[in-house]
Amino acid sequence: MPIMILMQMKKIVLTLCLTAFSTVLSWACTNLLVGKAASTDGSTMVTYSADSYALYGELYHWPAAKHKPGTVRKIYEWDTGKYLGQIPEANETYNVIGNMNEYQLCIGETTFGGRHELTDTTGIIDYGSLIYITLQRAKTAREAIQIMTGLVENYGYYSEGESFSIVDKNEVWILEMIGKGPGNKGAVWVAVRVPDDCIAAHANQSRIRQFPLNDKENCLYSKDVIAFARKQGYYNGRDEDFSFAEAYNPLDWGGLRWCEARVWSYYNRFTDNGEQWIPYILGEDPVPMPLYVKPSRKLSAKDLMDMMRDHYEGTVFDPTLDCGAGPFHSPYRFNPLSFEIDSVKYGFERPISTQQTGFTFVGQMRNYLPDKIGGVLWFGTDDARFTVYTPMYAAMTRTPECYRTGNGDFTHFSWTSAFWVHNWVANLAYSRYSQMVEDAQILQDKLENAYLTAQPGIEQKAADLLRSDRDAAVAFLTGYSVDVAQKALDEWKKLGERLIVKYMDGVVKKEKDGEFIRNEYGGSQYPNRPKLDENFLREIVKQKGEWLKEK
Repeated sequence: MPIMILMQMKKIVLTLCLTAFSTVLSWACTNLLVGKAASTDGSTMVTYSADSYALYGELYHWPAAKHKPGTVRKIYEWDTGKYLGQIPEANETYNVIGNMNEYQLCIGETTFGGRHELTDTTGIIDYGSLIYITLQRAKTAREAIQIMTGLVENYGYYSEGESFSIVDKNEVWILEMIGKGPGNKGAVWVAVRVPDDCIAAHANQSRIRQFPLNDKENCLYSKDVIAFARKQGYYNGRDEDFSFAEAYNPLDWGGLRWCEARVWSYYNRFTDNGEQWIPYILGEDPVPMPLYVKPSRKLSAKDLMDMMRDHYEGTVFDPTLDCGAGPFHSPYRFNPLSFEIDSVKYGFERPISTQQTGFTFVGQMRNYLPDKIGGVLWFGTDDARFTVYTPMYAAMTRTPECYRTGNGDFTHFSWTSAFWVHNWVANLAYSRYSQMVEDAQILQDKLENAYLTAQPGIEQKAADLLRSDRDAAVAFLTGYSVDVAQKALDEWKKLGERLIVKYMDGVVKKEKDGEFIRNEYGGSQYPNRPKLDENFLREIVKQKGEWLKEK
């Protein structure tokens, strides 16, 4: 698909100016990373939630291509579709499905914004274009870092500060980059390799602090990353003490509570150190969480799918327990994260799973399988809590109809679009969360576990085909991916229909073994009328008890 078509979607990733805490954050994203020795099957993994109130969830596709000398590529800003300029096209570009290419290279991002004076509106490479251009040109994470930093050096960096997850079948890297401001083409940046036995994450806050200055195997950086900070007055200490995050994206309340807290939730679930980092998240301890940690056990792809559905449940940050959760313990807060009452500033929690997600994925890359088979983008649209992660193989040559660009858009509903069907179900469930989420989770687990169980057999059949007919193997994986996506959509639509029937008018129809119960004459069974949560009722009594009291 030509990039022009993608740009014409005109999606706008909104930026929320959170003046209550003197910071600017995108309604943005979460990346979780896993090294190959930290996973249950030896795969490297990365997750991404593309979060925006105006992002239409689709599965992008660029087929592999050869280009004649002199061919140029027009650059349109990924967020808005604005034309930025043009660059020479590569002689050869690779097949890309979503955020993964045919060589098992996968790239995600989260925007940290940083110092706003460093945004260069004269640059022509924005962060989204940087991702998708690089996926079409690089085979490994190290090559991707070289291409990404070279592109912004040659053509200028248009966006704010960004953290990129760059993962291939062997290595996991985090690259953090920010521009140099108007009149200073290029960017300052640092890239750190996550050890194979570790996990890492970032969520809209720069996380690379001190880094080794003489370890090119595990750390790369721009030659002026420290000198530029000195020039700008951001730093005046020793080189070895320099912190990229402190210089270019100083922490504030929002950076801790809305961003680092999401990283904390991941580390809390998969290490034994969560309690010791709570004071840091609360701003009571200046010692930060590590960039990466060793997990207490190895992680699977299903672990990451479930982690992307996290709302801090069972922790001190759990939003389902206060009155804002309503009678059905909703973790969602639909108003802006910050608000002010009587000149006092407040902020809601911002969990990993959020209603404004356009698309989400878990990227799985395996060095012990051929590239045509090893790279799987477990893809879903809308809120991770109410999506199904389906296996999209990176070698596939077409996208499923339900994920296709142009099947509906942000202002046109389509019953054949996964984005719209998942939004329909999610918005049914938000008002009765604690009841309906159980129905959704049962179906999610059923489908995702079935895909994971089938995965070895599917890949063995593809491997058998690959030995004699590469095209047949790719066609088989394409057909399989298209088929599971369509069947998942069909199942999710049936779920929505079931939820309407089961929970109509505030009651709950009785059921047994998945079937609604009729009375002894074959007519309608009188439904259950569950009571409202007692804590919620107590809040009502606090506000209107005397008025409502029976006399």
